[in-house]
Amino acid sequence: MLKAVLFDFNGVIINDESIHQDLINELLLGENLRPDVLEYQELCLGRSDRACLKDILSRRGRVVSDEYLEQLIETKTKYYRQEIENLRSLPIYPELQEFLLLLKQRNLKIGLVTGSVVSEVEFILNKADLISYFDVIVGGDEIPNSKPEPDGYLLAVDRLNQLDPTLQLQPENCLVIEDTPAGITAAKKAGMQVVGIANTYPYHFMQRISDWAIDYFSDLELERVEKVLT
Repeated sequence: MLKAVLFDFNGVIINDESIHQDLINELLLGENLRPDVLEYQELCLGRSDRACLKDILSRRGRVVSDEYLEQLIETKTKYYRQEIENLRSLPIYPELQEFLLLLKQRNLKIGLVTGSVVSEVEFILNKADLISYFDVIVGGDEIPNSKPEPDGYLLAVDRLNQLDPTLQLQPENCLVIEDTPAGITAAKKAGMQVVGIANTYPYHFMQRISDWAIDYFSDLELERVEKVLT
């Protein structure tokens, strides 16, 4: 049965992919490297900053220490906060709060699994007054392997069970909402059903790679999902 809904963050909760891409591009220019749109899509969408930067630099023949990589990530996080602070309003996706309220009313656990660092996520959720909806948050700085590996989703299951041992949550009791191939692959590897929301890739592409595809949160029929997971 359905017991938990797990969300990705960037491209699902908040429409900020263009900000992340611009900041990664700035870091690359600082390394005297030319940004590449296709490379960003392949190596960064849905993945942690660490995995993104490490793979791009490696592909360009650059070998950097973990300490230097951390400096780059800290720089990006600092400028990301500045960009968000300068916005007149947060680009939270429509219908999100109503959907979160619906999940709470159905007594479903709510988690968030992202490649972003936890401090970045909590900063946004607090600013948007949404953090109280989430029972657990798993960030890219807490797991050894980024999406498309399942580590983050499996850790979310463990944490939800720690919060409520009577829950006895298993991956098959979880529904994941994702917007990228890397995220969808991670959820499927974890043994979870996946909804692909067409925020970053077209609807027809989401249909091909996920169990369900939607344009908006209101399109998701939880009754149908629950029948499949029963």
